[in-house]
Amino acid sequence: MRKRAAIIGAGVSGLTCGVVLAEHEWNVTILADETGEQTTSGAAAAVWFPYDAEPVDKVIPWSLITYERLRDLARDSQSGVSMVELRQFTRAGEIAIPDWAKNLGAYSISVVPSENASPARTEGSLTIPAFPTTFTSGYALTVPLIDATIYLDYLAKRLRTAGGRIQSAHISKVDEIPRDFDVIINCSGIGARDLVHDSDLEAHRGQVAIVPKIDLAQAIICNDAPLMYAIPRAHDCVFGGTNSISENREPSSADTTAIVSECSRVLGIDPPPVIAMKVGLRPFRKIRRAPRVGKIRRRPHHHSQLRPRRCRLHSLVGLRRRSEGDCLTRKPRTLIAL
Repeated sequence: MRKRAAIIGAGVSGLTCGVVLAEHEWNVTILADETGEQTTSGAAAAVWFPYDAEPVDKVIPWSLITYERLRDLARDSQSGVSMVELRQFTRAGEIAIPDWAKNLGAYSISVVPSENASPARTEGSLTIPAFPTTFTSGYALTVPLIDATIYLDYLAKRLRTAGGRIQSAHISKVDEIPRDFDVIINCSGIGARDLVHDSDLEAHRGQVAIVPKIDLAQAIICNDAPLMYAIPRAHDCVFGGTNSISENREPSSADTTAIVSECSRVLGIDPPPVIAMKVGLRPFRKIRRAPRVGKIRRRPHHHSQLRPRRCRLHSLVGLRRRSEGDCLTRKPRTLIAL
């Protein structure tokens, strides 16, 4: 008999888990009240780069595995994954190239004074004037770029082809899930804070502006304040962004104006029209716990009083993973949170 898995959430993490399990002969059901571009994944610029995730000594090795998987997917023209040159800049001093980036072929790039360069289109690319008052140094490397408008549909198709299904449902408590699932995987993102009472999670709000496609050959990123990135995609371009601690999922027109203004200034172009504004809440763990593994068995009565006692925690560039026992069945089950 095929084992059954319930997955909470239909973003990239939920769909990826569903595809992996379904393609390994599991009976998979994804439960989600948001799908496709409604999810936080749908609001992501989605260029591969270790950012805003800890602990670094674990995040980097995990990220490099993800790099290889995505590079493999880039060979599939239907996936929405491609390889792009990413240019990382700083506005102050010299930027250090991390060792992991050097191993991927990263190299220093010179900053061209504005009086010696002007915006010019050459063979479909845009020469970017890096103003001395804006950037002081930078480096470049080739990384995977995931076009979420394509990739989410690609994953959903693979899931259904393998026999998995996506069911529209809002899960507010784990015990709302039928008891005949062998494994429950929590990919609810910031929703895990309420779903499993995970008070260590905080929401990091990111807002982007979607603008028409421009002739931009590289992804441009600067993490100094104000955070700025311009990510070219197949049919449009993502301008960003923000990274603040906030629960607000409503787009801010003031943020959009600031984002488009800074990106246009750096690229040396007139501000383009905004097609859409998107906001996503990334889950960030305030406290790292010591790894522990355990299961919780169901008590004979009063299961509403049961609480998780042990967990195992990992973190991977926006991916959180925790195993804990499911106290809702007569036999121990596993609840894994990504």
